[in-house]
Amino acid sequence: MKTKLIDKAGKAGKELDLPKIFSQKIRTDILAKVFEAQKKSEMQAYGAMKGAGAGYSASGIIKRKRHDWKTSYGKGISRVPRKIMSRSGASFNWIGATVSNTRGGRRPHAPRAEKNPFSKINKNELKIAYTSALSGTVDGASIQKKYPSTESGFVFSGEILGLKTKEFFTILKSLFGENESKILKVKKVRAGIGKMRGRKYKVSSGLLFVLASDEKMSRKGIKVVSVPELRISDLSPNGEPGRLTCYTEKAIKELGERFN
Repeated sequence: MKTKLIDKAGKAGKELDLPKIFSQKIRTDILAKVFEAQKKSEMQAYGAMKGAGAGYSASGIIKRKRHDWKTSYGKGISRVPRKIMSRSGASFNWIGATVSNTRGGRRPHAPRAEKNPFSKINKNELKIAYTSALSGTVDGASIQKKYPSTESGFVFSGEILGLKTKEFFTILKSLFGENESKILKVKKVRAGIGKMRGRKYKVSSGLLFVLASDEKMSRKGIKVVSVPELRISDLSPNGEPGRLTCYTEKAIKELGERFN
């Protein structure tokens, strides 16, 4: 597979041979499998607090005997654990407590903090998933599914790293055309009840710019990653191939050497 090298003016120059990893068959099934496995291994442990829903005294044994102290005989109530709210002599004002079908009771199947979501990944499957994610950044069919009438996988010369931010984004917008609005990350307030559950905002992925290990660049609004730190979650944020991605010439050579 060949592509053209783009200079700092945004013009296509000499042809460049892409490494073989960019022309590998895209296995969407393995990519999704590995993506989910890595996602679970990075999840933060969470679970119910020990003793939650049982922070008060509730008797689990309700006697049904006649003429006895604390009996439920003749009260027309079930045998669920109850806590006493008030009493008058031998008459008690009870309400159900502790069990899951009562107000403020414990959850029937609460998440456990000691649960280990880590799952092993086959080395060959990991390599296939990585190459599939890389191939998806230059594969026209994968890009067209997400971003109609655009291209991806542009390779720039190292001179572009020295440009000012305004000039840098002007070149990118001229290359991506109608989809220039997809380049930058967009932060929106989530619609629905999810914004009351710790996920108020939704942030789009935006453009990924891959650098070589000895190159540096900082640009607000896009994600910049070096080759040694490049992960599957960067190349396919939702487990599907086809993210808008740009590379430097050195990064392409380094990726080719890494998967030679």
